[in-house]
Amino acid sequence: MGENKSNITTSKKIKWFFLKVKINFLKLIDLLFLKKRELKPWQKKLHEIIFGADTRLGKLFDIVLFYVIIASIVLVMLESVQELDAKYNLLFKILEWTITVLFTVEYIARIITIKNPRRYVFSFYGIIDLLSTIPMYLSFFIAGTHSLVALRALRLLRVFRILKLTRYIGESTNFVIALKESRAKIAVFISFVVIVCIILGTIMYLVESPESGFTSIPVSVYWSIVTLTTVGYGDISPATPLGQLIASAIMILGYGIIAIPTGIVSAQMAKNDHQQHTNDIDSCPNCLFDNHSSGAKFCSKCGHNLDE
Repeated sequence: MGENKSNITTSKKIKWFFLKVKINFLKLIDLLFLKKRELKPWQKKLHEIIFGADTRLGKLFDIVLFYVIIASIVLVMLESVQELDAKYNLLFKILEWTITVLFTVEYIARIITIKNPRRYVFSFYGIIDLLSTIPMYLSFFIAGTHSLVALRALRLLRVFRILKLTRYIGESTNFVIALKESRAKIAVFISFVVIVCIILGTIMYLVESPESGFTSIPVSVYWSIVTLTTVGYGDISPATPLGQLIASAIMILGYGIIAIPTGIVSAQMAKNDHQQHTNDIDSCPNCLFDNHSSGAKFCSKCGHNLDE
Protein backbone atom coordinates (compact mmCIF):
# COMPACT_ATOMS: atom_id res chain seq x y z
CA MET A 1 0.00 0.00 0.00
CA GLY A 2 2.79 2.41 0.98
CA GLU A 3 4.69 1.53 -2.17
CA ASN A 4 1.65 2.39 -4.33
CA LYS A 5 1.33 5.79 -2.61
CA SER A 6 5.02 6.43 -3.23
CA ASN A 7 4.61 5.59 -6.93
CA ILE A 8 1.56 7.87 -7.19
CA THR A 9 3.46 10.71 -5.49
CA THR A 10 6.43 10.25 -7.84
CA SER A 11 4.09 10.18 -10.83
CA LYS A 12 2.43 13.41 -9.68
CA LYS A 13 5.83 15.06 -9.23
CA ILE A 14 6.86 14.07 -12.74
CA LYS A 15 3.60 15.35 -14.20
CA TRP A 16 3.96 18.60 -12.23
CA PHE A 17 7.54 19.01 -13.47
CA PHE A 18 6.56 18.58 -17.12
CA LEU A 19 3.61 20.92 -16.61
CA LYS A 20 5.96 23.63 -15.30
CA VAL A 21 8.30 23.05 -18.23
CA LYS A 22 5.37 23.37 -20.63
CA ILE A 23 4.16 26.60 -18.97
CA ASN A 24 7.65 28.13 -19.03
CA PHE A 25 8.11 27.08 -22.67
CA LEU A 26 4.79 28.69 -23.63
CA LYS A 27 5.81 31.84 -21.76
CA LEU A 28 9.08 31.90 -23.71
CA ILE A 29 7.26 31.45 -27.03
CA ASP A 30 4.84 34.19 -26.04
CA LEU A 31 7.76 36.43 -25.12
CA LEU A 32 9.56 35.85 -28.42
CA PHE A 33 6.61 36.07 -30.78
CA LEU A 34 4.40 38.65 -29.11
CA LYS A 35 4.07 41.52 -31.56
CA LYS A 36 3.79 44.35 -29.09
CA ARG A 37 3.62 44.78 -25.33
CA GLU A 38 3.85 47.44 -22.69
CA LEU A 39 7.10 47.69 -20.76
CA LYS A 40 7.23 47.95 -17.00
CA PRO A 41 9.19 50.83 -15.37
CA TRP A 42 12.21 48.63 -14.62
CA GLN A 43 12.21 47.38 -18.23
CA LYS A 44 12.14 50.96 -19.53
CA LYS A 45 15.05 51.89 -17.26
CA LEU A 46 17.06 48.87 -18.42
CA HIS A 47 16.16 49.68 -22.04
CA GLU A 48 17.67 53.16 -21.64
CA ILE A 49 20.91 51.64 -20.36
CA ILE A 50 21.21 48.97 -23.08
CA PHE A 51 19.97 50.92 -26.09
CA GLY A 52 20.50 54.52 -24.99
CA ALA A 53 24.08 55.40 -25.88
CA ASP A 54 23.46 59.06 -24.99
CA THR A 55 23.02 58.40 -21.26
CA ARG A 56 25.92 58.06 -18.82
CA LEU A 57 25.02 54.47 -17.90
CA GLY A 58 24.37 53.68 -21.56
CA LYS A 59 27.86 54.85 -22.54
CA LEU A 60 29.37 52.85 -19.67
CA PHE A 61 27.44 49.74 -20.80
CA ASP A 62 28.68 50.14 -24.39
CA ILE A 63 32.29 50.64 -23.28
CA VAL A 64 32.26 47.58 -21.00
CA LEU A 65 30.60 45.41 -23.65
CA PHE A 66 33.03 46.68 -26.30
CA TYR A 67 36.04 45.52 -24.27
CA VAL A 68 34.35 42.20 -23.42
CA ILE A 69 33.89 41.55 -27.16
CA ILE A 70 37.54 42.42 -27.82
CA ALA A 71 38.64 40.12 -24.98
CA SER A 72 36.51 37.25 -26.33
CA ILE A 73 38.00 37.60 -29.82
CA VAL A 74 41.55 37.64 -28.42
CA LEU A 75 40.69 34.57 -26.33
CA VAL A 76 39.47 32.65 -29.39
CA MET A 77 42.73 33.45 -31.20
CA LEU A 78 44.88 32.43 -28.23
CA GLU A 79 43.01 29.12 -27.90
CA SER A 80 43.98 28.26 -31.47
CA VAL A 81 47.67 28.24 -30.43
CA GLN A 82 48.21 24.65 -29.24
CA GLU A 83 51.07 25.48 -26.86
CA LEU A 84 49.07 28.18 -25.08
CA ASP A 85 45.88 26.10 -25.02
CA ALA A 86 47.70 23.16 -23.43
CA LYS A 87 49.33 25.37 -20.79
CA TYR A 88 46.39 27.64 -19.90
CA ASN A 89 43.46 25.41 -20.83
CA LEU A 90 41.68 25.76 -17.48
CA LEU A 91 42.11 29.55 -17.43
CA PHE A 92 40.83 29.83 -20.99
CA LYS A 93 37.74 27.75 -20.13
CA ILE A 94 36.95 29.88 -17.08
CA LEU A 95 37.31 33.09 -19.07
CA GLU A 96 35.27 31.71 -21.97
CA TRP A 97 32.42 30.63 -19.73
CA THR A 98 32.48 33.98 -17.94
CA ILE A 99 32.23 35.81 -21.26
CA THR A 100 29.53 33.42 -22.50
CA VAL A 101 27.43 34.04 -19.38
CA LEU A 102 27.83 37.81 -19.85
CA PHE A 103 26.71 37.57 -23.48
CA THR A 104 23.78 35.36 -22.45
CA VAL A 105 22.64 37.90 -19.86
CA GLU A 106 23.00 40.67 -22.45
CA TYR A 107 20.98 38.68 -25.03
CA ILE A 108 18.15 37.97 -22.58
CA ALA A 109 18.19 41.57 -21.33
CA ARG A 110 17.78 42.87 -24.88
CA ILE A 111 14.80 40.56 -25.44
CA ILE A 112 12.93 41.52 -22.26
CA THR A 113 13.49 45.27 -22.59
CA ILE A 114 11.96 45.93 -26.02
CA LYS A 115 8.31 46.12 -27.01
CA ASN A 116 8.74 43.83 -30.02
CA PRO A 117 11.10 40.95 -29.07
CA ARG A 118 10.54 39.13 -32.37
CA ARG A 119 11.94 42.06 -34.30
CA TYR A 120 15.22 41.87 -32.37
CA VAL A 121 15.49 38.06 -32.31
CA PHE A 122 15.29 37.79 -36.11
CA SER A 123 17.31 40.93 -36.84
CA PHE A 124 20.94 40.91 -38.00
CA TYR A 125 22.30 41.82 -34.57
CA GLY A 126 19.92 39.41 -32.84
CA ILE A 127 21.19 36.48 -34.91
CA ILE A 128 24.81 37.55 -34.34
CA ASP A 129 24.22 37.80 -30.58
CA LEU A 130 22.73 34.30 -30.59
CA LEU A 131 25.58 32.84 -32.66
CA SER A 132 28.03 34.42 -30.21
CA THR A 133 26.40 32.63 -27.29
CA ILE A 134 25.28 29.12 -28.30
CA PRO A 135 28.63 27.40 -29.18
CA MET A 136 29.68 26.85 -25.57
CA TYR A 137 26.26 25.48 -24.61
CA LEU A 138 26.14 23.17 -27.62
CA SER A 139 29.59 21.81 -26.70
CA PHE A 140 27.89 20.03 -23.77
CA PHE A 141 26.10 17.73 -26.21
CA ILE A 142 29.21 16.92 -28.25
CA ALA A 143 31.69 14.62 -26.60
CA GLY A 144 34.29 12.10 -27.71
CA THR A 145 37.08 12.12 -30.25
CA HIS A 146 34.71 11.47 -33.17
CA SER A 147 32.99 14.78 -32.51
CA LEU A 148 36.21 16.79 -32.28
CA VAL A 149 35.75 18.36 -35.72
CA ALA A 150 32.19 19.44 -34.92
CA LEU A 151 33.34 20.84 -31.57
CA ARG A 152 36.06 22.89 -33.26
CA ALA A 153 33.52 24.18 -35.78
CA LEU A 154 31.27 25.29 -32.94
CA ARG A 155 34.16 27.05 -31.25
CA LEU A 156 34.95 28.89 -34.46
CA LEU A 157 31.39 30.25 -34.45
CA ARG A 158 32.51 32.47 -31.59
CA VAL A 159 34.42 34.52 -34.15
CA PHE A 160 30.98 35.92 -35.09
CA ARG A 161 31.36 38.06 -31.98
CA ILE A 162 33.55 40.40 -34.00
CA LEU A 163 30.42 41.38 -35.94
CA LYS A 164 28.94 42.66 -32.69
CA LEU A 165 31.50 45.47 -32.89
CA THR A 166 29.67 46.98 -35.87
CA ARG A 167 27.00 48.05 -33.41
CA TYR A 168 29.54 50.40 -31.83
CA ILE A 169 31.17 51.73 -34.99
CA GLY A 170 28.99 54.56 -36.23
CA GLU A 171 30.61 54.79 -39.65
CA SER A 172 29.83 51.13 -40.38
CA THR A 173 26.22 52.09 -41.13
CA ASN A 174 27.35 54.75 -43.61
CA PHE A 175 29.70 52.23 -45.23
CA VAL A 176 26.93 49.63 -45.66
CA ILE A 177 24.58 52.26 -47.12
CA ALA A 178 27.31 53.40 -49.53
CA LEU A 179 27.90 49.80 -50.64
CA LYS A 180 24.18 49.28 -51.30
CA GLU A 181 23.87 52.50 -53.29
CA SER A 182 27.05 51.72 -55.26
CA ARG A 183 26.14 48.11 -56.04
CA ALA A 184 25.13 48.86 -59.65
CA LYS A 185 28.44 50.62 -60.41
CA ILE A 186 30.42 47.90 -58.63
CA ALA A 187 28.53 45.18 -60.55
CA VAL A 188 29.37 46.88 -63.86
CA PHE A 189 33.00 47.21 -62.80
CA ILE A 190 33.26 43.54 -61.76
CA SER A 191 31.68 42.48 -65.06
CA PHE A 192 34.27 44.55 -66.91
CA VAL A 193 37.10 42.95 -64.91
CA VAL A 194 35.78 39.45 -65.66
CA ILE A 195 35.63 40.23 -69.39
CA VAL A 196 39.17 41.65 -69.31
CA CYS A 197 40.47 38.55 -67.49
CA ILE A 198 38.87 36.23 -70.05
CA ILE A 199 40.35 38.21 -72.97
CA LEU A 200 43.82 38.41 -71.39
CA GLY A 201 43.72 34.73 -70.44
CA THR A 202 42.83 33.76 -73.99
CA ILE A 203 45.65 35.92 -75.39
CA MET A 204 48.18 34.37 -72.99
CA TYR A 205 46.98 30.89 -73.96
CA LEU A 206 47.74 31.73 -77.61
CA VAL A 207 51.07 33.43 -76.86
CA GLU A 208 52.51 30.94 -74.36
CA SER A 209 53.06 27.22 -74.71
CA PRO A 210 51.68 24.42 -72.50
CA GLU A 211 55.23 23.86 -71.20
CA SER A 212 54.99 27.24 -69.42
CA GLY A 213 51.88 26.09 -67.58
CA PHE A 214 49.25 27.66 -69.85
CA THR A 215 47.64 24.33 -70.71
CA SER A 216 44.10 25.61 -71.29
CA ILE A 217 42.06 28.81 -71.44
CA PRO A 218 40.57 28.34 -67.92
CA VAL A 219 44.09 27.94 -66.49
CA SER A 220 45.21 31.04 -68.40
CA VAL A 221 42.19 32.99 -67.11
CA TYR A 222 43.11 31.90 -63.57
CA TRP A 223 46.62 33.26 -64.16
CA SER A 224 45.25 36.57 -65.47
CA ILE A 225 43.04 36.97 -62.36
CA VAL A 226 45.97 36.24 -60.03
CA THR A 227 48.18 38.69 -61.93
CA LEU A 228 45.54 41.40 -62.29
CA THR A 229 44.84 41.37 -58.55
CA THR A 230 48.62 41.64 -57.93
CA VAL A 231 48.59 38.42 -55.86
CA GLY A 232 51.14 36.59 -58.00
CA TYR A 233 51.36 33.04 -56.62
CA GLY A 234 54.18 32.18 -59.02
CA ASP A 235 52.83 28.72 -59.88
CA ILE A 236 52.43 29.81 -63.52
CA SER A 237 54.61 32.38 -65.24
CA PRO A 238 55.17 33.42 -68.88
CA ALA A 239 58.40 32.36 -70.56
CA THR A 240 58.28 34.25 -73.88
CA PRO A 241 59.26 37.95 -74.17
CA LEU A 242 55.80 38.85 -75.52
CA GLY A 243 54.11 37.00 -72.66
CA GLN A 244 56.30 38.78 -70.11
CA LEU A 245 55.47 42.14 -71.73
CA ILE A 246 51.74 41.40 -71.50
CA ALA A 247 52.17 40.26 -67.88
CA SER A 248 53.94 43.53 -67.02
CA ALA A 249 51.08 45.54 -68.53
CA ILE A 250 48.54 43.47 -66.57
CA MET A 251 50.41 44.09 -63.29
CA ILE A 252 50.42 47.86 -63.88
CA LEU A 253 46.74 47.73 -64.82
CA GLY A 254 46.05 45.80 -61.62
CA TYR A 255 46.96 48.72 -59.34
CA GLY A 256 44.40 50.92 -61.06
CA ILE A 257 41.72 48.24 -60.89
CA ILE A 258 42.18 47.91 -57.12
CA ALA A 259 41.69 51.66 -56.66
CA ILE A 260 38.49 51.96 -58.71
CA PRO A 261 35.99 50.22 -56.34
CA THR A 262 37.55 52.06 -53.41
CA GLY A 263 36.95 55.35 -55.21
CA ILE A 264 33.35 54.41 -56.05
CA VAL A 265 32.46 53.60 -52.43
CA SER A 266 34.40 56.58 -51.04
CA ALA A 267 32.66 59.00 -53.40
CA GLN A 268 29.26 57.59 -52.42
CA MET A 269 30.11 57.89 -48.71
CA ALA A 270 31.19 61.51 -49.19
CA LYS A 271 27.99 62.23 -51.12
CA ASN A 272 25.82 60.66 -48.39
CA ASP A 273 27.70 62.55 -45.69
CA HIS A 274 27.19 65.84 -47.53
CA GLN A 275 23.49 65.15 -47.96
CA GLN A 276 23.15 64.29 -44.29
CA HIS A 277 24.80 67.55 -43.20
CA THR A 278 22.70 69.47 -45.71
CA ASN A 279 19.50 67.91 -44.39
CA ASP A 280 20.46 68.82 -40.83
CA ILE A 281 20.23 72.52 -41.71
CA ASP A 282 16.71 73.92 -41.79
CA SER A 283 15.40 75.72 -44.83
CA CYS A 284 15.82 79.48 -44.96
CA PRO A 285 12.86 81.18 -43.21
CA ASN A 286 13.06 84.05 -45.70
CA CYS A 287 13.19 82.31 -49.11
CA LEU A 288 12.68 78.65 -48.09
CA PHE A 289 15.89 77.60 -49.87
CA ASP A 290 17.11 74.35 -48.24
CA ASN A 291 20.19 73.22 -50.19
CA HIS A 292 22.77 74.81 -47.89
CA SER A 293 26.38 73.76 -47.35
CA SER A 294 27.44 71.99 -44.16
CA GLY A 295 27.80 74.43 -41.26
CA ALA A 296 26.29 77.35 -43.18
CA LYS A 297 25.23 80.29 -41.01
CA PHE A 298 23.66 82.38 -43.77
CA CYS A 299 21.45 81.48 -46.71
CA SER A 300 23.50 81.09 -49.90
CA LYS A 301 20.58 82.43 -51.96
CA CYS A 302 19.32 85.51 -50.08
CA GLY A 303 21.91 85.94 -47.30
CA HIS A 304 19.39 85.64 -44.46
CA ASN A 305 20.66 84.48 -41.04
CA LEU A 306 19.77 80.78 -40.70
CA ASP A 307 19.99 80.85 -36.89
CA GLU A 308 17.02 83.17 -36.59
